[in-house]
Amino acid sequence: MKVLVTGGAGFIGSHLCDRLIKSGHQVFVIDDLSTGQIENIEQLKGHTNFHYTIDTITNKPLIHELIDKCDVIYHLAAAVGVKLIVERPVHSIETNIYGTELIFKYASQKNKRTIIASTSEVYGKSGKVPFSENDDLILGPTHIARWSYACSKAIDEYLAHAYWNEKRLPVTVVRFFNTVGPRQVGHYGMVIPRFIRAALAGEDILVYGDGDQTRCFGHVYDIVEALELLMNVPQSYGETINLGQPEEVSINYLAERVIKLCESPSQVRHISFEEAYGRGFEDMRRRVPDITKAKRIFGFFPKRNLNDILHDSIAHLRLLGAPATLR
Repeated sequence: MKVLVTGGAGFIGSHLCDRLIKSGHQVFVIDDLSTGQIENIEQLKGHTNFHYTIDTITNKPLIHELIDKCDVIYHLAAAVGVKLIVERPVHSIETNIYGTELIFKYASQKNKRTIIASTSEVYGKSGKVPFSENDDLILGPTHIARWSYACSKAIDEYLAHAYWNEKRLPVTVVRFFNTVGPRQVGHYGMVIPRFIRAALAGEDILVYGDGDQTRCFGHVYDIVEALELLMNVPQSYGETINLGQPEEVSINYLAERVIKLCESPSQVRHISFEEAYGRGFEDMRRRVPDITKAKRIFGFFPKRNLNDILHDSIAHLRLLGAPATLR
Protein backbone atom coordinates (compact mmCIF):
# COMPACT_ATOMS: atom_id res chain seq x y z
CA MET A 1 0.00 0.00 0.00
CA LYS A 2 0.90 3.66 -0.31
CA VAL A 3 1.04 5.15 3.18
CA LEU A 4 1.33 8.79 4.28
CA VAL A 5 2.92 9.46 7.68
CA THR A 6 2.61 13.06 8.84
CA GLY A 7 5.34 13.80 11.36
CA GLY A 8 7.31 10.92 9.89
CA ALA A 9 10.69 12.31 10.95
CA GLY A 10 9.57 12.40 14.56
CA PHE A 11 10.27 9.84 17.23
CA ILE A 12 7.22 7.57 16.78
CA GLY A 13 6.75 8.46 13.12
CA SER A 14 10.26 7.41 12.08
CA HIS A 15 9.94 4.05 13.81
CA LEU A 16 6.59 3.55 12.09
CA CYS A 17 8.23 4.33 8.73
CA ASP A 18 10.95 1.74 9.44
CA ARG A 19 8.32 -0.89 10.13
CA LEU A 20 6.14 -0.02 7.12
CA ILE A 21 9.11 -0.08 4.73
CA LYS A 22 10.18 -3.44 6.14
CA SER A 23 6.66 -4.73 5.48
CA GLY A 24 6.89 -3.69 1.82
CA HIS A 25 4.70 -0.58 1.83
CA GLN A 26 5.48 2.57 -0.11
CA VAL A 27 5.86 5.36 2.45
CA PHE A 28 5.45 9.12 2.01
CA VAL A 29 6.52 11.45 4.83
CA ILE A 30 5.79 15.09 5.49
CA ASP A 31 7.48 16.81 8.44
CA ASP A 32 8.45 20.41 9.14
CA LEU A 33 11.22 19.31 11.57
CA SER A 34 9.86 21.54 14.33
CA THR A 35 10.21 18.61 16.74
CA GLY A 36 11.28 15.83 14.37
CA GLN A 37 14.88 15.29 13.20
CA ILE A 38 16.14 14.48 9.73
CA GLU A 39 18.60 12.04 11.35
CA ASN A 40 15.65 9.84 12.32
CA ILE A 41 15.02 8.94 8.67
CA GLU A 42 18.61 8.92 7.35
CA GLN A 43 18.54 5.13 7.16
CA LEU A 44 15.55 5.28 4.79
CA LYS A 45 16.86 7.87 2.34
CA GLY A 46 17.53 6.31 -1.03
CA HIS A 47 15.11 3.43 -0.49
CA THR A 48 12.94 3.07 -3.57
CA ASN A 49 9.76 2.91 -1.48
CA PHE A 50 10.53 5.91 0.71
CA HIS A 51 9.71 9.54 -0.14
CA TYR A 52 9.92 12.55 2.16
CA THR A 53 9.03 16.24 2.00
CA ILE A 54 10.17 18.89 4.47
CA ASP A 55 7.13 21.12 4.79
CA THR A 56 4.18 21.85 7.03
CA ILE A 57 0.89 19.96 6.93
CA THR A 58 -0.84 23.33 6.59
CA ASN A 59 0.49 23.60 3.02
CA LYS A 60 -2.90 22.89 1.48
CA PRO A 61 -1.97 21.97 -2.12
CA LEU A 62 0.85 19.71 -0.95
CA ILE A 63 -1.08 17.84 1.74
CA HIS A 64 -4.03 17.45 -0.64
CA GLU A 65 -1.74 15.91 -3.26
CA LEU A 66 -0.11 13.54 -0.76
CA ILE A 67 -3.44 12.35 0.61
CA ASP A 68 -4.78 11.79 -2.91
CA LYS A 69 -1.90 9.47 -3.85
CA CYS A 70 -1.96 7.38 -0.65
CA ASP A 71 -4.26 4.61 0.57
CA VAL A 72 -3.67 5.03 4.32
CA ILE A 73 -2.88 8.09 6.44
CA TYR A 74 -1.16 8.07 9.82
CA HIS A 75 -1.56 11.55 11.24
CA LEU A 76 1.18 11.87 13.87
CA ALA A 77 2.26 15.47 13.22
CA ALA A 78 1.61 17.56 16.32
CA ALA A 79 3.17 19.91 18.81
CA VAL A 80 4.26 17.59 21.64
CA GLY A 81 6.02 17.69 24.99
CA VAL A 82 5.01 19.52 28.15
CA LYS A 83 7.84 22.05 27.90
CA LEU A 84 6.97 23.02 24.32
CA ILE A 85 3.27 23.33 25.15
CA VAL A 86 3.96 25.62 28.10
CA GLU A 87 6.43 27.78 26.16
CA ARG A 88 4.56 27.98 22.82
CA PRO A 89 0.83 27.49 23.46
CA VAL A 90 -0.34 29.43 20.36
CA HIS A 91 1.81 27.30 18.05
CA SER A 92 0.62 24.13 19.77
CA ILE A 93 -3.08 24.91 19.50
CA GLU A 94 -2.90 26.05 15.87
CA THR A 95 -0.78 23.08 14.77
CA ASN A 96 -2.87 20.46 16.50
CA ILE A 97 -6.30 21.72 15.47
CA TYR A 98 -5.88 23.37 12.07
CA GLY A 99 -3.55 20.69 10.71
CA THR A 100 -5.93 17.91 11.73
CA GLU A 101 -8.88 19.74 10.19
CA LEU A 102 -7.08 19.76 6.82
CA ILE A 103 -6.15 16.07 7.06
CA PHE A 104 -9.75 15.04 7.71
CA LYS A 105 -11.16 17.37 5.07
CA TYR A 106 -9.02 15.94 2.26
CA ALA A 107 -9.08 12.34 3.51
CA SER A 108 -12.87 12.35 3.60
CA GLN A 109 -13.09 13.45 -0.04
CA LYS A 110 -11.61 10.09 -1.11
CA ASN A 111 -12.65 8.06 1.95
CA LYS A 112 -9.05 7.27 2.91
CA ARG A 113 -8.22 5.06 5.89
CA THR A 114 -6.99 7.42 8.61
CA ILE A 115 -5.37 6.81 12.00
CA ILE A 116 -4.77 9.84 14.21
CA ALA A 117 -2.54 10.07 17.26
CA SER A 118 -4.00 11.49 20.45
CA THR A 119 -2.69 11.39 24.00
CA SER A 120 -3.37 10.30 27.56
CA GLU A 121 -3.21 14.01 28.41
CA VAL A 122 -6.87 14.28 27.38
CA TYR A 123 -7.86 12.45 30.59
CA GLY A 124 -6.62 15.52 32.42
CA LYS A 125 -7.06 15.54 36.19
CA SER A 126 -9.31 12.52 36.35
CA GLY A 127 -8.73 10.44 39.48
CA LYS A 128 -10.27 7.28 38.03
CA VAL A 129 -7.48 4.75 37.41
CA PRO A 130 -6.93 2.96 35.09
CA PHE A 131 -8.14 5.30 32.35
CA SER A 132 -10.74 3.80 30.04
CA GLU A 133 -11.72 5.26 26.66
CA ASN A 134 -15.28 6.04 27.81
CA ASP A 135 -14.24 7.86 31.00
CA ASP A 136 -15.04 11.53 31.52
CA LEU A 137 -12.28 14.01 30.68
CA ILE A 138 -11.46 16.51 33.44
CA LEU A 139 -9.34 19.41 32.25
CA GLY A 140 -7.91 22.32 34.21
CA PRO A 141 -8.68 26.03 33.81
CA THR A 142 -8.16 27.74 30.46
CA HIS A 143 -5.55 30.21 31.73
CA ILE A 144 -3.09 27.38 32.46
CA ALA A 145 -1.23 26.62 29.21
CA ARG A 146 -0.56 22.99 30.11
CA TRP A 147 -4.21 22.11 29.47
CA SER A 148 -4.26 23.71 26.01
CA TYR A 149 -2.51 20.64 24.59
CA ALA A 150 -5.04 18.25 26.10
CA CYS A 151 -7.88 20.44 24.88
CA SER A 152 -6.48 20.68 21.34
CA LYS A 153 -6.11 16.90 21.10
CA ALA A 154 -9.61 16.42 22.53
CA ILE A 155 -10.94 18.66 19.75
CA ASP A 156 -9.03 16.50 17.25
CA GLU A 157 -10.85 13.50 18.68
CA TYR A 158 -14.23 15.22 18.44
CA LEU A 159 -13.43 16.01 14.79
CA ALA A 160 -12.49 12.40 14.12
CA HIS A 161 -15.76 11.10 15.52
CA ALA A 162 -17.71 13.78 13.66
CA TYR A 163 -16.14 12.75 10.35
CA TRP A 164 -16.91 9.10 11.08
CA ASN A 165 -20.51 9.76 12.08
CA GLU A 166 -21.33 12.28 9.37
CA LYS A 167 -19.10 11.29 6.44
CA ARG A 168 -18.17 7.68 7.33
CA LEU A 169 -14.46 8.47 7.15
CA PRO A 170 -12.77 5.20 8.29
CA VAL A 171 -10.85 6.86 11.11
CA THR A 172 -9.41 5.54 14.38
CA VAL A 173 -8.12 7.62 17.29
CA VAL A 174 -5.22 6.16 19.29
CA ARG A 175 -4.33 7.59 22.70
CA PHE A 176 -0.63 7.14 23.45
CA PHE A 177 0.55 6.72 27.05
CA ASN A 178 4.17 7.88 27.40
CA THR A 179 5.65 6.14 24.38
CA VAL A 180 9.43 5.96 24.76
CA GLY A 181 12.54 4.29 23.33
CA PRO A 182 15.48 4.92 20.97
CA ARG A 183 15.49 8.30 19.14
CA GLN A 184 13.37 10.09 21.72
CA VAL A 185 14.98 13.33 22.87
CA GLY A 186 14.56 15.16 26.16
CA HIS A 187 14.39 18.68 24.71
CA TYR A 188 10.66 19.05 25.30
CA GLY A 189 10.42 17.55 28.78
CA MET A 190 10.42 13.82 27.93
CA VAL A 191 11.49 12.25 31.19
CA ILE A 192 13.36 9.06 30.23
CA PRO A 193 15.87 10.56 27.76
CA ARG A 194 16.34 13.50 30.11
CA PHE A 195 17.17 11.17 33.01
CA ILE A 196 19.46 8.96 30.92
CA ARG A 197 21.45 11.89 29.50
CA ALA A 198 22.00 13.25 33.01
CA ALA A 199 23.04 9.84 34.33
CA LEU A 200 25.49 9.21 31.49
CA ALA A 201 27.04 12.63 32.12
CA GLY A 202 27.23 12.03 35.88
CA GLU A 203 24.97 15.02 36.56
CA ASP A 204 22.15 15.34 39.06
CA ILE A 205 18.87 13.85 37.87
CA LEU A 206 16.16 16.46 38.35
CA VAL A 207 12.86 15.02 39.56
CA TYR A 208 9.97 17.45 39.51
CA GLY A 209 7.75 17.53 42.59
CA ASP A 210 8.03 14.82 45.23
CA GLY A 211 8.62 12.09 42.63
CA ASP A 212 5.86 9.88 43.99
CA GLN A 213 3.68 10.58 40.94
CA THR A 214 3.40 7.49 38.75
CA ARG A 215 3.46 6.89 35.01
CA CYS A 216 3.34 3.96 32.59
CA PHE A 217 5.86 3.73 29.75
CA GLY A 218 5.28 1.89 26.48
CA HIS A 219 8.06 0.80 24.14
CA VAL A 220 7.88 2.48 20.74
CA TYR A 221 8.38 -0.91 19.04
CA ASP A 222 5.15 -2.21 20.62
CA ILE A 223 3.29 0.95 19.64
CA VAL A 224 4.30 0.96 15.97
CA GLU A 225 3.47 -2.73 15.71
CA ALA A 226 -0.02 -1.88 16.96
CA LEU A 227 -0.30 1.01 14.51
CA GLU A 228 0.55 -1.23 11.58
CA LEU A 229 -1.98 -3.84 12.69
CA LEU A 230 -4.69 -1.18 12.91
CA MET A 231 -4.32 -0.41 9.21
CA ASN A 232 -6.63 -3.33 8.38
CA VAL A 233 -9.01 -3.56 11.36
CA PRO A 234 -12.49 -2.36 10.29
CA GLN A 235 -13.75 -2.98 13.84
CA SER A 236 -11.63 0.01 14.91
CA TYR A 237 -13.36 2.50 12.60
CA GLY A 238 -14.95 5.30 14.60
CA GLU A 239 -13.26 4.12 17.80
CA THR A 240 -10.87 5.66 20.32
CA ILE A 241 -8.28 3.18 21.59
CA ASN A 242 -5.69 3.40 24.37
CA LEU A 243 -2.19 2.21 23.44
CA GLY A 244 0.38 1.77 26.19
CA GLN A 245 1.98 -0.48 28.77
CA PRO A 246 -0.03 -0.73 32.04
CA GLU A 247 3.10 -1.30 34.19
CA GLU A 248 3.00 1.59 36.69
CA VAL A 249 6.14 3.06 38.29
CA SER A 250 6.92 6.16 40.34
CA ILE A 251 9.23 8.82 38.94
CA ASN A 252 11.52 8.30 41.96
CA TYR A 253 11.83 4.61 41.10
CA LEU A 254 12.46 5.47 37.46
CA ALA A 255 15.31 7.82 38.39
CA GLU A 256 16.98 5.24 40.65
CA ARG A 257 16.59 2.53 38.01
CA VAL A 258 18.24 4.73 35.37
CA ILE A 259 21.15 5.47 37.72
CA LYS A 260 21.66 1.75 38.41
CA LEU A 261 21.51 0.66 34.76
CA CYS A 262 23.88 3.44 33.70
CA GLU A 263 26.26 2.60 36.57
CA SER A 264 26.25 6.32 37.21
CA PRO A 265 27.42 8.41 40.20
CA SER A 266 24.46 10.75 39.67
CA GLN A 267 22.24 11.80 42.54
CA VAL A 268 18.51 12.50 42.49
CA ARG A 269 17.60 16.11 43.20
CA HIS A 270 13.99 17.26 43.58
CA ILE A 271 12.83 20.63 42.32
CA SER A 272 9.37 22.15 42.26
CA PHE A 273 7.13 22.12 39.21
CA GLU A 274 7.10 25.90 39.45
CA GLU A 275 10.89 25.97 39.15
CA ALA A 276 10.74 23.64 36.13
CA TYR A 277 7.78 25.08 34.23
CA GLY A 278 6.79 28.38 35.83
CA ARG A 279 3.94 29.46 38.07
CA GLY A 280 0.57 27.73 37.91
CA PHE A 281 1.75 24.42 36.45
CA GLU A 282 -0.43 21.43 37.37
CA ASP A 283 0.50 17.76 37.25
CA MET A 284 -1.38 14.46 37.59
CA ARG A 285 -0.50 11.93 40.28
CA ARG A 286 -1.24 8.81 38.24
CA ARG A 287 -1.77 7.94 34.60
CA VAL A 288 -2.47 4.28 33.84
CA PRO A 289 -4.08 2.91 30.64
CA ASP A 290 -6.84 0.35 30.50
CA ILE A 291 -5.91 -1.55 27.32
CA THR A 292 -8.83 -4.00 27.43
CA LYS A 293 -10.36 -2.48 24.30
CA ALA A 294 -7.16 -2.74 22.24
CA LYS A 295 -6.75 -6.35 23.30
CA ARG A 296 -10.36 -7.16 22.39
CA ILE A 297 -10.45 -5.40 19.01
CA PHE A 298 -7.10 -6.46 17.55
CA GLY A 299 -5.25 -8.56 20.12
CA PHE A 300 -2.83 -5.86 21.31
CA PHE A 301 -0.73 -6.51 24.37
CA PRO A 302 2.77 -5.04 24.86
CA LYS A 303 5.68 -7.48 24.70
CA ARG A 304 8.28 -5.18 26.27
CA ASN A 305 8.59 -3.83 29.81
CA LEU A 306 10.35 -0.89 31.46
CA ASN A 307 13.70 -2.67 31.63
CA ASP A 308 13.57 -3.31 27.87
CA ILE A 309 12.79 0.35 27.28
CA LEU A 310 15.65 1.57 29.48
CA HIS A 311 18.22 -0.86 28.05
CA ASP A 312 17.34 0.13 24.46
CA SER A 313 17.24 3.85 25.26
CA ILE A 314 20.54 3.80 27.14
CA ALA A 315 22.24 1.86 24.34
CA HIS A 316 20.98 4.37 21.76
CA LEU A 317 22.12 7.43 23.72
CA ARG A 318 25.52 5.88 24.35
CA LEU A 319 25.94 5.44 20.61
CA LEU A 320 25.30 9.16 20.23
CA GLY A 321 28.34 9.95 22.39
CA ALA A 322 28.02 9.21 26.09
CA PRO A 323 31.14 9.76 28.25
CA ALA A 324 33.51 6.81 27.91
CA THR A 325 33.86 6.44 31.66
CA LEU A 326 30.20 5.56 31.97
CA ARG A 327 30.00 2.99 29.17
